[in-house]
Formats: sequence, C-alpha cells, structure tokens
Amino acid sequence: MHEPLLSDLPFPTVELHPAVPAARALIVAAARDLITIPDAALEYGWPWHEGEADVRYGFYRAFETLDAAASAVRRALDETAARPAPGARQAGGATAARWDLHARLLSLDETALDAPAGGEEWTVRQTLAHTVHGQRSYGRYSAWWLLQRDAPIVPDKAPDDLGFPEPEEAAEGEGTLTDIRERLDGLLDAAMAAFGGLDDAALEVPARWAGFRVDLGFRLGRWASHIREHTVQVDKTLAMIGWAPREVDRLAGLVVSAWGRLEGEVFGLPAAAMDQAATGGTAAQVIAAAARDVAADAASVRAAATR
Repeated sequence: MHEPLLSDLPFPTVELHPAVPAARALIVAAARDLITIPDAALEYGWPWHEGEADVRYGFYRAFETLDAAASAVRRALDETAARPAPGARQAGGATAARWDLHARLLSLDETALDAPAGGEEWTVRQTLAHTVHGQRSYGRYSAWWLLQRDAPIVPDKAPDDLGFPEPEEAAEGEGTLTDIRERLDGLLDAAMAAFGGLDDAALEVPARWAGFRVDLGFRLGRWASHIREHTVQVDKTLAMIGWAPREVDRLAGLVVSAWGRLEGEVFGLPAAAMDQAATGGTAAQVIAAAARDVAADAASVRAAATR
C-alpha cells in the first residue's frame, strides 16, 4: 500500500519476510475452517498421536503450536543476536493488537457491522472506520513530523492539509469486514516498513499528539494502544447489540491471537535476520512450519467434527 510521505523518509525500508504473509494466509484460512464447526461437535473424537483427543482440544493444540513457535523464534533470534531497530521495538506491539482485533471480527456476521447500538454510540463499522483512519493518520503525520526534524522552529501543530488527498473517515469503513481488515493490515504493514528502521535519535524528534507535545516515539507507541482502545469499543458495541460469540468463536479467536504474539516476535525485523541459521532452524522456517502444522490440524479437526 503506497502512502504519501512514507517513501520520502531517509531511512531504510523494513520489508516483511515472505514467510510472514504466507503464514498469515494459512492461519486465517485455518481459523475460518475452525469457525465452521458447531459447538455441539466440540466433544467429538479427534484422532491425534495414535490415539483420540476431542475436537475442543484441536483448537487448543493449534494455540499450543503457535505458542511454542513463538518461544522457538525467540531462541533463534537470541542465538543469532538478531534485533529489530528502535523504531520496530517501539511499534512492534501493534501487530499483536491488530490480530486481537481480527480475532473479534473473524466470526462476526456482516449484518452486525451496521446494527445500531442506541443513543450516540458508534456502530461497529464506524468504530472500525475510525481505527483504520487513525492508523493512516499516524503514518502520514508521523512522517511529516519526522521530515521537520531539521527545521529551525518546531511548529505548534501539523497542517490540516498535507497537500494530498486523504480519505474521509467513513470511507475507511466501506466494504465487507474482509475489505476493512485488509485496509488496516495494509496501513499497519506500510507504517512498520517506513518507521521500523528508525534509530533512537529519530524517536526523539519533537511531535504533537491530540494537542500535547510528545516525541515521535510516543506516536509510534500509540499504534498498539489505539487499536486496543477501539477493540474494547467493538466489544462494548457487540454487547449492546446482543451479539454473543459461541465457544467455537472464542476458541478460534485464541488461535488468531496466538498468531499475533508469534508475529510480534519478528514484526519490523529485517527479512535477512529471519534467515540466519540457528540450532532449531531459522526464524522464518519455524514460523512456516508452525503455520503448516496449524493448517493441517485445523483441516483434521474440521473433518472430525463433521458427522
């Protein structure tokens, strides 16, 4: 996703290793497989390790696989001394926050997007539109502040118009849930690519947030808390409209959130660092293997739940 100003930053771009989007696709497909299972099938038998567990454990097994992979990736990165730059460390929590939000939305019926919550409360679509719009603004305006770092006088505020069109907030929420989620993903990934390589000096560049004097590091740290703030709002809205997740929805959400924590180990890490050899395999290999295992187990669990 091309965003104005981000390409003008005088810092190296941090690209996602190809193993990450490939694993994302497998995990999302696996979670979609799992949410087709009815709660009534959770106690059905699931063939596992030359014995039989139950379908419910199949969800937890996927969770365990991703949790173990996160630990293995940490070990691999420790062994190779691979570390993200200060910018990536400051903003890295945003990907776990993003996947926790996806966990809430994955099984949500499209009709819930526009269901009125009553009073002046936003709909789920309006909250998601604001979340996406906020992520776009964090990227654009953080880039603007960074590009002012050598200006003799720090302005009191950024201009309202940066000189290029910006989508209206409502437009950020248009389309299906998948459309909105992909929009958020594209913006967050583009922002990490642009800011992940920042050094400590860049994080100390003066900036503004909501009228307060802050530094650029503060603004990067807000990515995660802003997403989490509105994930809480989505939860409140869903309660207001009477939407209650099934147990299967909650279990599939645990899998998606576990992926977010695994991705958080490498989000903003240069791709070459994920290919450095370690005793248990490279970080990229660990992630790819875990995603394949989850996908295979999810297909097996879904088959066991079908009678």
